[in-house]
Amino acid sequence: MKPIGKVLCATGVVAGLIAFFWKDDFNPESLSGARVLVTGASAGIGEQIAYHYARFGAEIVLTARREAVLQKVVEKCLTLGAKKIFYIPADMSSPSEPERVVQFAVQKLGGLDYLVLNHIGTNIFQEWAGDVEYTRWLLQYDKTCIFSPWILLTPTFLGFSILSFLFPGKIPTPFTTSYSATKFALDGFFSSLRHELIMQSRDVSVTLCILGLIDTESALEYTRGKVLLSASPAPEAALAIVQGGAARAHEIFYPRWLRQLCCLWALFPSSGNQVLRTFYNYSSP
Repeated sequence: MKPIGKVLCATGVVAGLIAFFWKDDFNPESLSGARVLVTGASAGIGEQIAYHYARFGAEIVLTARREAVLQKVVEKCLTLGAKKIFYIPADMSSPSEPERVVQFAVQKLGGLDYLVLNHIGTNIFQEWAGDVEYTRWLLQYDKTCIFSPWILLTPTFLGFSILSFLFPGKIPTPFTTSYSATKFALDGFFSSLRHELIMQSRDVSVTLCILGLIDTESALEYTRGKVLLSASPAPEAALAIVQGGAARAHEIFYPRWLRQLCCLWALFPSSGNQVLRTFYNYSSP
């Protein structure tokens, strides 16, 4: 057997043991009446997250830029069982918007238990061509993911902070140079913040969500012809995020095999990179 084959087998065994002993702490009843703010909720994964919280009977505030689309999501959430539902149009890339949105949610719901930071800058998914302005814009956009939780970290806040981001925040990937830079930064910030919250005995959990290729319209459009993987369904990805946050998991991986790949890359970077290259079409323009 070739060395990479041995590594993959070993990684598979470890991953199998983790899966065997994995304990699912998700309690659906814990989300009944939970007060939730979801950003980027007008489409894609954010929209599906909203629907899952509605099915579990949560009280929800949704935000995104497009008011007309938000209204439709709100209407469907009501039919699915949301106990309360409000929305506020906002552009989360604006430095002043996160505080306004959080204050609106706290006013409407009387507090917050879950903050789902799902707004992400657009990844144009192409090779780095020196576009400094795009990188600067993306960094500014993701700054609001850092600013938002601080508004809630008061002595009386005992909820949860959930960050949704994609696979390039764990492993550097092609066509995502600027995007990976911002997601690595978010991973570092929130992972460090988690340690400090534990040291302070704060009952606030931080769940990082590492997602692969998801079958949202924008993701399929940008990756067409460049990624040699089947896209996973957005509703299932959203459910994994909701369950992971409720279970206070430090990290959730969807699809689950991403955990194996991240372990492989961390332990054996060379072999991990060889596996990673098989996922991409390097001849794509």
